[in-house]
Amino acid sequence: TEATGYGVVYFVENMLASRGEGVKDKTAVVSGSGNVALHCAETLIDSGAVVTTLSDSSGFIHDAQGIDAEQLQWLKELKTVKRGRIHEYVERFPTATFHADARPWGVPCDLAFPCATQNELTGDDAQTLVDNGVLAVAEGANMPTTLEGVHAFLAGEILFAQGKASNAGGVAVSGLEQTQNAIGLAWSLEEVDRQLRDIMNNIHAQCAQYGREENGFTNYVKGANLAGFIKVAEAMLAYGAV
Repeated sequence: TEATGYGVVYFVENMLASRGEGVKDKTAVVSGSGNVALHCAETLIDSGAVVTTLSDSSGFIHDAQGIDAEQLQWLKELKTVKRGRIHEYVERFPTATFHADARPWGVPCDLAFPCATQNELTGDDAQTLVDNGVLAVAEGANMPTTLEGVHAFLAGEILFAQGKASNAGGVAVSGLEQTQNAIGLAWSLEEVDRQLRDIMNNIHAQCAQYGREENGFTNYVKGANLAGFIKVAEAMLAYGAV
């Protein structure tokens, strides 16, 4: 959903802020060209990042100069209205290149957002990203990183957010919609976005709290697992289940 695409970027903003950095001027590689990928790219562009890739099942495009807002709008129409293929971007914007039957993880970047499909980012892909100096990786799709990939990111002490934390925005906004229906109110887009930011900030804070290790590295995988377990355990205690 749109909110998942927004939320994954908000989560990365929090991760980078924990190191005194921001998204602005960072180079970002995004996979996919569905709702999550397109809105992830849109949020990154709005935040001043340089988005260089998007993909579909036929391959990926690489625009080293960065996909700007106008080009992204063209892509949105191509994928959501015309139902075209990603290689058509290169025909319209010939400064870009198309890489058939390939994924974008070999493109050097600061930030990586797997937003396409399950198991799209392998252990070898993850190691390539680490070797190329990636700072942060956040999952927009459901389980896009293989177990070997997760281990490679953690071994390289990369800021790595699994989908259970980073792509929670879609579920969160569904909850906000249910709340609106229950109380008979209609919030503005700005208010929903503000609440989504607050929710992602809170999720990040919990992951950071439980994932911080003795050497100062934040293991967001461990943090998300522990935070989720504790939340369920506290709910069970509150309802007298144990």
